[in-house]
Amino acid sequence: MNLKGLMAAAAAASFAGGACGAPPQGFERRVEQVRTAIGVPGMAIAIVESDQVTFAHGFGVRALGGTERVDADTIFPTGSTGKAFTVADLAVLVDAGKIGWDDRVTDRLPGFEMYDSWVTREITIRDLLVHRSGLGLGEGDLMFVPRSNLTRAEAVHRLRYLKPATSFRYGFAYDNVLYMVAGQLIEAVTGESWEKFTTAHVLEPAGMLHSTADEPERFANANRAYPHARLDGGLRGAGTQQRLNEREELGRAAAPAGGLTVSANDMARWLMIQLDGGELPGHSGRLFSDAAHRQMWKPVVLQPVGEPPAALKPTQPNFNTYALGWDVSDYAGTKIVWHGGAVLGFLTAVVLIPEKHVGFSIEINCEDGEIIRGLMYELLDHYLGRPHVDWVARYRAEKQRRINEALAALKTEAAKPAAVGPSLPIAAYAGTYHDPWYGNIEVAVKDGKLGIDFKTTPRMSGTLEHYQYDTFTTNLEDRTIEPAYVTFSLDADGKVDRVTMKAVSPIADFSYDYQDLLFTPVKEARP
Repeated sequence: MNLKGLMAAAAAASFAGGACGAPPQGFERRVEQVRTAIGVPGMAIAIVESDQVTFAHGFGVRALGGTERVDADTIFPTGSTGKAFTVADLAVLVDAGKIGWDDRVTDRLPGFEMYDSWVTREITIRDLLVHRSGLGLGEGDLMFVPRSNLTRAEAVHRLRYLKPATSFRYGFAYDNVLYMVAGQLIEAVTGESWEKFTTAHVLEPAGMLHSTADEPERFANANRAYPHARLDGGLRGAGTQQRLNEREELGRAAAPAGGLTVSANDMARWLMIQLDGGELPGHSGRLFSDAAHRQMWKPVVLQPVGEPPAALKPTQPNFNTYALGWDVSDYAGTKIVWHGGAVLGFLTAVVLIPEKHVGFSIEINCEDGEIIRGLMYELLDHYLGRPHVDWVARYRAEKQRRINEALAALKTEAAKPAAVGPSLPIAAYAGTYHDPWYGNIEVAVKDGKLGIDFKTTPRMSGTLEHYQYDTFTTNLEDRTIEPAYVTFSLDADGKVDRVTMKAVSPIADFSYDYQDLLFTPVKEARP
């Protein structure tokens, strides 16, 4: 081996660290290196081992253009990692004897309905938490993505109009809307909103005093991270990093699915509580019982094990399951309990290695997920005594491959021969159209162009540009929203009888579930 090779091997061995306990040697330097190389504005990491916080540190800035540094008390929206907190809420109620995991939802939330009356009768609290309801991936998310004027109760009421994609309990399809139901159920049982109950019965007892379930409290905290994304490179995820409007985020109706804002120091306490089966740090009592904790981590539904590209093949698990608000799988034969979280402009991962009594969290204020996944596996390798691999570089290359393929697909679409159509004068497409679960869109002619307004989603409006035949593309004023193809179907008389949609970007987030919409004309607008 040449001198350069020897130096690289020594650096890898130094980073691997060998013994568990402390983070990898040079870890802080490694994080700053990859953060700067990728262009992540700010991030925070917490690591705990054997009931000790071994690392809690912030990197970078809270917002591009600002000078305020991220520290271990900076709060980040943490997306779907909050599902485990909603499960903890329910565990508190189970321990109090107020509910049971297998209680029927209708017994605790009167008036709740799903599309199928048999499912309405049979669905349990456990079913709400494990993604086996029969709904499709992300189905119904447009009721709160990117924002909404619906209350939680209104959104839950509309679930009765979501048509199932598969049979009840047939298989796994990730959803957010049923955690919204769990939040509404908590309010029905306790008389307290999900926000108040989570604060009083989970965050405060856990000593997570910087974190919040309440949006006004988040905005009142000066030490908060701001959202960023790449939007100007042809599709979301490509281009230059830019700061987003932090007050244009997800509708609060779905906060029980991922509406918490948490600091690294507070996340360290949460990691210790999970690793200790519900016991509070310092052995000062319990947040929830050991019996409830065993239920939380008990696998319920099998998830498909995908085939990763060759460079990521070592990350492929032998098994992949979903428990109550947690993914339970393995890495290199060791059980891993973890969950990812995504909110517009933020990403988070929370990872536990029960066998090693180790846990860590990674939070970033942008959407560059390659740094999350890469550092996640680099830390797993360290704590499992495996050789160091530059997983950040591998995930970065894979992300770029996917973006390049998506951009090529869009370029191919744009290069098609001159569009045929539309079939009708543009005024014939105007009208109010209704989807039972989403609500209304309004299509109107303005300044010689068709405009579209999504009425359930404030400020989701713009023009429709002809694409081909009777399909148009949304040109939305809010450039952070994924554009959609809008197809008008005609009846035998040549009049519009339905409107369907699908996302333009091949890699659009699944929460833009345009494909689940089916609009039909209405004579009078309905709310």
